Amino acid sequence: MKIALVHDYLSQAGGAEQVLKAFHEIWPEAPIFVLFHDPKKIPEFAQADVRESLIARLPWGRTRYQWYLPLMPLATERHNLHEFDVVLSSTSAFAKGVLTRPGTLHISYCHTPTRYLWTDTHEYIADLKYNPLVKSVLPRLIHRLRLWDRMSVDRVDHFIANSGTVRGRILKYYRRESDIIYPPVDTHQFAVAPVLGDYFVSGGRIVPYKRFDLLVKAFNRLRLPLKIFGTGPALDDLRSFAKPNIEFLGRIGDAERGRLLSRALAFLHPQVEDLGLTAIESMAAGRPVIAYSVGGATETVIAGETGVFFHDQSWETILDAVLKFDPAAWNPESIRTRAERFGVEQFKERIRRYVEQKYGDFQREREQCRLEVR
Repeated sequence: MKIALVHDYLSQAGGAEQVLKAFHEIWPEAPIFVLFHDPKKIPEFAQADVRESLIARLPWGRTRYQWYLPLMPLATERHNLHEFDVVLSSTSAFAKGVLTRPGTLHISYCHTPTRYLWTDTHEYIADLKYNPLVKSVLPRLIHRLRLWDRMSVDRVDHFIANSGTVRGRILKYYRRESDIIYPPVDTHQFAVAPVLGDYFVSGGRIVPYKRFDLLVKAFNRLRLPLKIFGTGPALDDLRSFAKPNIEFLGRIGDAERGRLLSRALAFLHPQVEDLGLTAIESMAAGRPVIAYSVGGATETVIAGETGVFFHDQSWETILDAVLKFDPAAWNPESIRTRAERFGVEQFKERIRRYVEQKYGDFQREREQCRLEVR
């Protein structure tokens, strides 16, 4: 079974890249096809056989790649995958649109149907800090990309969803069934701390939809210590109105993140996520999660056992949940045990079995077709 891996692009480290890393560890000889790769930002694949598209050869193709959004469908279709028996794509945008021959099985691990095309189109356009002329063109471009995205779905033989939330979106927008395999979390990086600090924590990519602004508004009034790690386009806006009790840590390493999470009173999760890997990391460090009760958090957090939910996405309900929260009421070891269900090795074994089973089924179906023709 000769396999190829396809990913949208490698320009930032996140949950999707952790999935691709696990794929690469299962099949280290498989080439990785991407639109472009920035090794300075994603050094983990420096030794892999990474094959870039024509966009990587264009001026500023790796750094100003947003300029080439209209070319990304074409660049994806130009990946040459004719020599492979199985194509495993990891995507929230373009990678599922690759062209494969009739004898190739295409399995797509979908992190979510493209947010700016389906669930968040209006917010995406409103939040972009482009000049009015560019913003006036975007709705037409997004419309054309949406048509291509919907068409590309028919090129996939089997979808894997990274959560029940994403499974519902795939059914809603693509009208396709999917199987759920939760993405991997390196739980071995985290451990229960013997002593807690005095702070709450949150973090990840600092983008508007993650609603860190609600945390800042709530903790401006609570005046309790809050530490937020990560970088992103919304960071400066948050800093502009945060009180001194709120600390922005920027980009931090894995070891520092492990210490930070393990000593926090709780991890705050105010957003709607496809799953929410950082919340699982907090649980792997033995700390409970205070989460908005929509999306992937409802699949990972168990109310009263590994965290608590608030049911309205507002700073007032977050403030109320923090005031009622008792840090001493939790069993760190029990919380960590729950998180271990999402470990990397468990993920690899599920993916390996899934691909082998589907490829076996695919071969039998093709053989049956040949026998019927005779």
